[in-house]
Amino acid sequence: MVARHESNQGPGAPSVPRAFSMAVDSMRRAVVRPEVLLEEMPAPQRIAPYASAISADVTVDGDDVATGRLVLLHDPAGNDAWEGEFRCVAYCRAEVDEEISSDPMLTDVAWSWLLDALGAHGAEHVAVSGTVTRVSTDSFGTMAGEPGSAQVEVRASWTPLDVADLATHVEAWAELLCTAGGLEPVPDGVAVMPSRRGQRGELV
Repeated sequence: MVARHESNQGPGAPSVPRAFSMAVDSMRRAVVRPEVLLEEMPAPQRIAPYASAISADVTVDGDDVATGRLVLLHDPAGNDAWEGEFRCVAYCRAEVDEEISSDPMLTDVAWSWLLDALGAHGAEHVAVSGTVTRVSTDSFGTMAGEPGSAQVEVRASWTPLDVADLATHVEAWAELLCTAGGLEPVPDGVAVMPSRRGQRGELV
């Protein structure tokens, strides 16, 4: 996996902080399921002095069932709202059955997917916050014959406690995408190993 880091410092600014470089290196060590493709993407600017971003698509039998992005922000001066110097900002969108989209518990369940994934991967954190949105689409007029669709979107951010272990946070976010996309959990005793391409994983 490749993670691009960008600095918003002006000309003559000091080099990228070692803590941030180490954090990005930790993100690169994440091992994810074979259905997940991780790729670098431009990091947002002006949110923090330093940022790194990755995107992910979850594909099953040629169909994209979930997509998302994860951004790591770093402010060496610290941020009171973050309760630290680093912040993970995550996004997940997945297709869901229309019947499920009408379930009043969907948003609570989707939020629990994130918290459960962070806990299962040992991704220690504080100050987690976010929103869950359900989106339903119906067609009318000349498109009235087309089936409706529904999606669930999770937007969240949290402060990692150990930036030397950010791989666990990437893996937890990838698990959120897989769960939202309807994939079954990896069975106990089955390990996920990096593939030769270094972007998809494989089960062994």
